[in-house]
Amino acid sequence: MNDPPVGDAPWLEPAAIELAAVILRGHRQAFGRPLLAGTGPTRDRRQAAQELFATATVVLAHDGGADPRFVYANRAALSLWRRSWREMVGLPSRLSAAPAQRSERSAALARARQGAIANYSGIRVDSCGRRFRLEGARLFSLHDGANRSDGQAACFSRWHWL
Repeated sequence: MNDPPVGDAPWLEPAAIELAAVILRGHRQAFGRPLLAGTGPTRDRRQAAQELFATATVVLAHDGGADPRFVYANRAALSLWRRSWREMVGLPSRLSAAPAQRSERSAALARARQGAIANYSGIRVDSCGRRFRLEGARLFSLHDGANRSDGQAACFSRWHWL
């Protein structure tokens, strides 16, 4: 992961801080509990963004486009997929799954648009082609300030190599 050594890290730029707040709010709305302990609405957004990036829980989000692209990946996700921030953010999210698993992934995301999913499992592939199974993932929709759908997020702590 070759992010720049000077200045703010990409996940601490203003747009990324706002996105982290949207992810944290979306998780609370979808599941009735915080994604991270102590990250309520009065928490400093920059600190919450740093904590979200640093947590051991894998957290990813993609936009709401026709071919959604990743807009967020925390350190755990970057490590698991073996990509830098610049390699992951902007990548079509369908590429996180091997071609044989993409239709199943797409169906799960469609279900999550109708209502959050609390215990999703699926097979994914890292940047080197190595497959892994994630388990117990939470999938949920993200909404902008006007409560319009603005993408989806996923978080999980359990996975193993296949």
